[in-house]
Amino acid sequence: MKYQTVMMYMEIGCFVSCLCGWILVCSTLPTEYWTFSEVGSAVITTSNYYSNLWRDCISDTTGVSDCKDYPSMLALPVFLHACRALAVCAVITGFFGGVLTLIGMKCTKIGGTEIINARVTFAGAVTYIVSGFCGMITYSWWANRVVSDFVDPNFKEQKFELGAALFVGWGGAILLICGGAVLTYFSGKEGLRSSSSKRARRPVSYATGRTRRTYMQPPSSSRVTWLPPLYYSGRKTRTPGATTKISPTYSQDTFV
Repeated sequence: MKYQTVMMYMEIGCFVSCLCGWILVCSTLPTEYWTFSEVGSAVITTSNYYSNLWRDCISDTTGVSDCKDYPSMLALPVFLHACRALAVCAVITGFFGGVLTLIGMKCTKIGGTEIINARVTFAGAVTYIVSGFCGMITYSWWANRVVSDFVDPNFKEQKFELGAALFVGWGGAILLICGGAVLTYFSGKEGLRSSSSKRARRPVSYATGRTRRTYMQPPSSSRVTWLPPLYYSGRKTRTPGATTKISPTYSQDTFV
């Protein structure tokens, strides 16, 4: 199997992995089960409390549930605003990462040449990694806050536990980071090294008398300096075996 075919299948696999991860991250935003808690000693009187970034909900054993949005946006803590911003950034960057990767893939042939496609794919892969890290920070920060309140003996308010949305988000973020990392390695290896190799060995012209000679300049990392042959404008070559003519010398007594 050719190298280009292997690269094409690899790009498709990484794109599908990142797309699935982005869908999982997007699915956690409308889900209410970021945290949950059960209150009640009997089955009939048990109530379930759960919440997410946008609202608080409650349900009982009869199946009746009620959700209420947070009353004031300015009254919310900075922690909740930061989690909202990171979650939205994860969704937006994941969308643009999918667009760039779809344009730069070898199977679509939209970007142009192979080098341009590799660079566009590299940009999309980096955007996917940023999306994965934004989601990972959001879910980890939220989980750390919930666990800290739960194990704190001085916390007297209602204690919550980790919801299912956090685990789904962690899985999506891992898919984004892993797929983007693999795609970044192979696309960067193809797109960035090709440009650096062309820039390293560029032709350099040196004028030597009436002729103009062209030499290939080695990479900057090499310690050997390539120079043209030494040439002196005032120096003349001698022909082997040629006799040298000695001009006569005259003095003042010769003409007296």
